[in-house]
Amino acid sequence: MNLRANLSIVIASARMRLLNISRYPGQLLTDILIPIVFAAMPILLGRAAAGPNAAADFAANTGTPQYVAYMLIGSVVFSLVSFAFWNIGYWLRWEQESGTLEALYLTPTHRIWVAAGTALYSCLRSVFSSAVAFLLGSFILGIDPIQGEIGLALLFIAVGLVPLYGLTLLFGAVILKVKEANALVNLMQWLVSFLMGVFFPIAFFPPFLRLIALLFPPTWMTNGVRSAMLGTGFFFGTWYRDLAVLWAFMIFTPLFGYWVFVRVENNVRRNEGMGQF
Repeated sequence: MNLRANLSIVIASARMRLLNISRYPGQLLTDILIPIVFAAMPILLGRAAAGPNAAADFAANTGTPQYVAYMLIGSVVFSLVSFAFWNIGYWLRWEQESGTLEALYLTPTHRIWVAAGTALYSCLRSVFSSAVAFLLGSFILGIDPIQGEIGLALLFIAVGLVPLYGLTLLFGAVILKVKEANALVNLMQWLVSFLMGVFFPIAFFPPFLRLIALLFPPTWMTNGVRSAMLGTGFFFGTWYRDLAVLWAFMIFTPLFGYWVFVRVENNVRRNEGMGQF
């Protein structure tokens, strides 16, 4: 099949899933409210514990007194990451349980294009809900959503989404092997939020744990957005150096993720079957 036909498969797959979720506005509302509630809990706890000195104490450790914006940005970026793993993981597991995953291998369409359509759907859904959540959360929590270098922050998000969905291929390989999604997604959410430093800078990590966090692309995306908007400081001092690291992740992670996914997939097809659960 030529590129045009493959792209039509990607668009059709994404359109089908967008049409399906449009029939459940309550789910979209939940997508928007979750990052706000997730950020509001530590914000209110910090205000209750630190009182009037909350901003000064926070600035001494993070480089910015805007702890509300800091945590809301972390929560919104985390929702982008969480949705990526959630949507890809549950799509793949559903295909397994329904027995349609094996049918995909009998079609002339390579499964990577169907996966790409699911990733496009997930990306569009998560970007929309996260953007609305950030604007609504800024209004509710009383902060200015338009501050710092917005364009640079959006650039970090745009570049960071590519290695993020490359990581979902690694996650998909694990799901194919262990034939489980619920427990893996729940475990992944807590692990990811910890490594990303959703509510705190990773500078507080011990050296070894900090190295692991720096090998995780969403950590760079989160810090890049915060540094662009709040001036908290880039890992390598300047925005273009940090962005260059994300570019390297953007090239390496999808290729490595695809290589691992194909190897696991071929192993499962030979030894276990794709549709068992």
